Amino acid sequence: MAVRILGLICIFLLGGFSGCTRDTPEAALERAVSLLQENLEAKRNSAVLEQLHPQFRAQQQYERDWAKRTMLLLFLRHKNVKVIALGKRSQLDPTFRDRGRTTAEVTLAGAEGLIPDSARHYRVRLEWWLEDGEWQLARLDWE
Repeated sequence: MAVRILGLICIFLLGGFSGCTRDTPEAALERAVSLLQENLEAKRNSAVLEQLHPQFRAQQQYERDWAKRTMLLLFLRHKNVKVIALGKRSQLDPTFRDRGRTTAEVTLAGAEGLIPDSARHYRVRLEWWLEDGEWQLARLDWE
């Protein structure tokens, strides 16, 4: 009897763990958002560019080359870059499961040392497109 109970517990636990490893689209989207923040703070220009969709647009006019130049300028100007996301919220598009959106209040700070010498606050809207199982940033708008 004890062996049967132990067996059922093992099956239950293994089933539970295998269920935990399944990646939901929402979880993958949240990871993409966090990865973008980490890549910006670590000044990984090429990693950020890999997260941008080939049809990326910012403010409905800027393309990938603009993003590359802007990051290069930011990274050269500041030894340390910090992206502080407040009130971040991501969700899947209810109509198109391969589209996701993130809204956040973001403070972008740059510093030569420990103390920031510049900081700006933005309200950002990011639109993500799912391509080959990876969320890529397709649209970026800010106020």
